[in-house]
Amino acid sequence: MTTAVCPGSFDPITLGHVNIFERASQMFDEVTVLVTGNPEKPSGLFSVHERMELIRQSVDSRINVDYWSGLLVDYTSQHGVDVLVKGLRSSLDYEYELPMAQMNRRLSGIDTVFLLTDEKYGYISSSLCKQVAQFGGEVTGMLPDPVVQAVKEKYRR
Repeated sequence: MTTAVCPGSFDPITLGHVNIFERASQMFDEVTVLVTGNPEKPSGLFSVHERMELIRQSVDSRINVDYWSGLLVDYTSQHGVDVLVKGLRSSLDYEYELPMAQMNRRLSGIDTVFLLTDEKYGYISSSLCKQVAQFGGEVTGMLPDPVVQAVKEKYRR
């Protein structure tokens, strides 16, 4: 059985993320979306626990959701993970992700598989969606429906 982890902050999860997770679930026996960060130190728009719940509401029930606040390679070793999966929107993502993938391989031997983002989601990022929503713009079609509602609620306060 091949176990894959899709790590990231996911603040918030986008439809591009969901697409990567679904495609990974077709390639690997078990897929876990791993929210990284410290749950005791909330930062960003959503807490770690809120992000986890939004992900659960947005993905197929076959996809697991977990969090980790330490070194990623420690999680992969402790949980018997075979491969990391990361989505790439552009060459900028590749340049950012490559050194991390190489370091993870150096530290634990784990490989990273890069999946190219579906072109219809290539311009979408969590940061841009937050900026748009903060100023009253519409983010439907960029974020899963439960996330659209949660983002709107956060910015109403």
